[in-house]
Amino acid sequence: MIFVKYSPLLTISLIIIMFLLDAVDGYIAKHIDKKSSPFGPRIDVAGDRITEYTFWVIFTYLNIIPLFVILLVIIRHSVADAFMGFKGTSSKLKTSFARAVYGSGIGRGGVGVVKVITFSYLALVYMTNYQYPILVGYALTAILVVYILLRGAAEVYESIESSKGKQ
Repeated sequence: MIFVKYSPLLTISLIIIMFLLDAVDGYIAKHIDKKSSPFGPRIDVAGDRITEYTFWVIFTYLNIIPLFVILLVIIRHSVADAFMGFKGTSSKLKTSFARAVYGSGIGRGGVGVVKVITFSYLALVYMTNYQYPILVGYALTAILVVYILLRGAAEVYESIESSKGKQ
């Protein structure tokens, strides 16, 4: 990982490529699969997880963020995905809580914007040998983790509420 520290252009290029690949899985899920099967949304989720976990692992490996952060994110995703697997997909949100937190444009787009800002800032901190305040990176990470946990709570709540109607 030493090459990352000494090549800001390479680092920025890798970040851009990761986010572009994240957009590709969404495109495949929405346009090629055309939601005719359950695989489209699952492809999108898998791509999102791969992209996100890559960043979390890199920043944990570089000792920029503590290990417990990635553990929280993995546990959240595992629990929420298990519940959503029972329910189906998040595109069928029925409760107002889940729609507000997870299904709104702010909910979906907001988390993406926060991820881009957080991961880009953490990369900037590392590339510049901590010339930018790491406390800002920690604050951004905390905001992102809270956002992720709230969305996970909405997914679990939605799944529990949906299961009540199936009994």
